[in-house]
Amino acid sequence: MAEIVVFYIKKHYFCSMMMDWNKLISNKRLGQEQSHPERHDDRTEFKRDYDRLIFSAPFRRMQNKTQVFPLPGSIFVHNRLTHSLEVASVGMSLGNDVAQALTERHPTLKGTMFEQIGQIVATACLAHDMGNPPFGHSGEKAIQTFFTEGAGSVLQKKVSAAFWEDITHFEGNANAFRLLTHQFKGRRPGGFVMTYSTLASIVKYPFSSALAGKKGKFGFFASEQGLYKRIADEMGIICVEQDKNAIRYARHPLVYLVEAADDICYEIMDLEDSHKLKILSFEETECLLLGFFDGETQQKIRQRIVDEQVCDDNEKVVYMRACVIGKLENECARCFTEHEAEILDGTFSGALIDHIAPLQREAYKRCAGISKARIYRSKPVLDVELSGYKIMATLMEQMTEAVMHPERYYSQQLIGRVSSQYHIDSDDLETRIMAVIDYISGMTDVYALDVYQKINGISLPIV
Repeated sequence: MAEIVVFYIKKHYFCSMMMDWNKLISNKRLGQEQSHPERHDDRTEFKRDYDRLIFSAPFRRMQNKTQVFPLPGSIFVHNRLTHSLEVASVGMSLGNDVAQALTERHPTLKGTMFEQIGQIVATACLAHDMGNPPFGHSGEKAIQTFFTEGAGSVLQKKVSAAFWEDITHFEGNANAFRLLTHQFKGRRPGGFVMTYSTLASIVKYPFSSALAGKKGKFGFFASEQGLYKRIADEMGIICVEQDKNAIRYARHPLVYLVEAADDICYEIMDLEDSHKLKILSFEETECLLLGFFDGETQQKIRQRIVDEQVCDDNEKVVYMRACVIGKLENECARCFTEHEAEILDGTFSGALIDHIAPLQREAYKRCAGISKARIYRSKPVLDVELSGYKIMATLMEQMTEAVMHPERYYSQQLIGRVSSQYHIDSDDLETRIMAVIDYISGMTDVYALDVYQKINGISLPIV
């Protein structure tokens, strides 16, 4: 009974708190909290974040990482880079629309950094997939199962409980936060030295791996937990739960906009790619896309396609897809502004896409159902997942064996391949294991395949 009372009191206290926009939008930079570097142009700090990501090597590498379908042959489909750019475009629109609506509701926000949330959301959208390993979710699963089902299981008794939770739940979202904040060799303190608001906006699951649950999602590794806590506490993000083993925060409100932009793009753009690859017929694709609109609007869209003399089926799909994205963007922006109070007090449940108007919500569910049944289980997708899993599992096994026994000749040869930015030669075993994960998760699909072939004697370098 006492536990119930305590839980009630904690929950009541949590629900009575309210986050403050003026604290949530912060241009303070991780690693430069006490310094103010001289600036030579008029870009905002959030625009600097955006530019810093666009010109970074990890961002460029996403052009060679699988989104859903295998990397393009004669037909171009989305990769992680093109997906992230499209998500950033939608995120910019969402942020700008929300900023306009909320500054009208709260005039005191006019003229403040709050009006720049479109830029913050767009930047977070660029970064949201940067921590994903090669071969998408198959690559994530290969890293996790190497430790839970493979040769890596012997490490459980050799590492801390927190580290074991991190690596057995390895997650691209947590890895993105690490990539942006960790001080790798040769990098300045603070990693990319991003603003607090940009960093908080990419953390979709603001809790540690001990709270990952059945879905296996979490927001930061134990090595970066202190950094996230510093950022969250500085901005007044609500701390929901904390003990010596785990910590959980409410989401930074802009995470909902980043998530919505991602939800809109991957679901709708996957339909377009599936039509190009002839997984879905034109009639099926048209039915799914026009299902987001009432009968009258469907007729108007069809008539505009005729009036603009769009004859190619692929171009018709592009036109309808644009209409759907515009509608979903408007719906998600409206939903955010309507639920602002719940978002700020941390009681909003689910994603914005779950709360849009019934017609669009049901149409989105239909698309999700088709994607699961026909697209994500299609032969091209399964083939790349199977191949990717084997490649990643093999790399994890051989590189982990090398860092566990670095004195061996073959181990030294493998370790010699690893970039100098990773702490692969540390005296600490956990640091060496994490360096392996950093190295392998940072590979492109093509590079992972190349390393796999070389270390297994399948191919030789041609001089």
